[in-house]
Amino acid sequence: MTGALDGLKILDLSRVLAGPTCTQLLGDMGAEVWKVENPATGGDDTRHWGPVSVRDADGRETDLSGYFLSANRNKFSVALDLASPEGQAAVRRLAAEADVVVENFRPGSLAKFGLDSETLCAAEPRLIYCSISGFGQTGPNREKPGYDLMAQAYGGIMSLTGDPKGEPMKVGVAVADVICGLYAATGILAALRHRDLTGQGQSIDLALLDTQMAWLINVGTTYLETGEEPHRHGNAHPAIVPYQVFQASDGHVAVAVGNDRQFTRFCDFLGLPGLADDPRYATNPARTQNRDSLMHEILPAIGAMSVAQVVDGLTERAVTVSPVQTVGQALTSDQAAAREMVVKVARSGTAAGAVRLLGNPLKFSRTPVRYDRPPPFCGEHTDEILGRYATPDQTSE
Repeated sequence: MTGALDGLKILDLSRVLAGPTCTQLLGDMGAEVWKVENPATGGDDTRHWGPVSVRDADGRETDLSGYFLSANRNKFSVALDLASPEGQAAVRRLAAEADVVVENFRPGSLAKFGLDSETLCAAEPRLIYCSISGFGQTGPNREKPGYDLMAQAYGGIMSLTGDPKGEPMKVGVAVADVICGLYAATGILAALRHRDLTGQGQSIDLALLDTQMAWLINVGTTYLETGEEPHRHGNAHPAIVPYQVFQASDGHVAVAVGNDRQFTRFCDFLGLPGLADDPRYATNPARTQNRDSLMHEILPAIGAMSVAQVVDGLTERAVTVSPVQTVGQALTSDQAAAREMVVKVARSGTAAGAVRLLGNPLKFSRTPVRYDRPPPFCGEHTDEILGRYATPDQTSE
């Protein structure tokens, strides 16, 4: 069965997470992805961000860390040194064969090699060239390096995350990188659509910081309208009450009461039906204003029950509820299995003969995602890809 992007060729000059997330998504949908890595540094930085997850048949560590595995399936690895004339010539030849280039070098870095968007797009007018950087190609901070932590700190999300009385907190995974990668994939698909209609390629300028500020969503727009700085609410919601994590007798449970009808059923379950008629709590705006006194009423009631009692009781009453699970509990759940959110991909040369990866959440009815290739060893496909698209006489200067 064909993939939605079968026939597209992606030249991936990116590393770490944002760019690789984008290109893995495109590869899952059928695109052929050539991941260029510098052999002098051991390839993508994340290959060496431990712990190493995969060992070879003799039990020795490989260059396949858990971090690298997360964003690099369905790719060919090509080892090239972009600082060498031979490597630059090979990349130019690959760019001539590609539909899309994705890179996340510091702005201006690739110009000295003749591999920047202006140079490659001039040579190949149909090329889509996506540049990902910390602060973007313009602005006073354009030359500063950027990682996910920087984007979360500078972009405001850390000020909203964590205990109200504690320090600002980053999100537990590199969510700024991941969201940037998703924006990159969306932008590339839009640019390909434009190329299909006009024959014109284009460049895409994407910044970690910009995408992080974009997903401040309602908190950001509320600030713009009111000028009031938002505050941390921990696991509570600033505008919906109750909508938070509660301590049960044997664990934690998340409850989301989305409207006043649900609040009536919620109070009935707790054995506190009078709260729903109390003018201090009858409407969500009133509950938001009287959050502290409401919590004084309901915290003891939930704390006296087990997680299972709360989950079963509220589920029966059509109130959204979930146990707060560990990563292991989530990934081994029957729901994860039913949705194929953990997949096993064959990987020769390893002790287990396969790697287990997080599945792609897209469920296409006609062009399902595929897991054709496991994350590659550094340079695993250099000869194959250069042999097909950049023969020796083409890469010599």
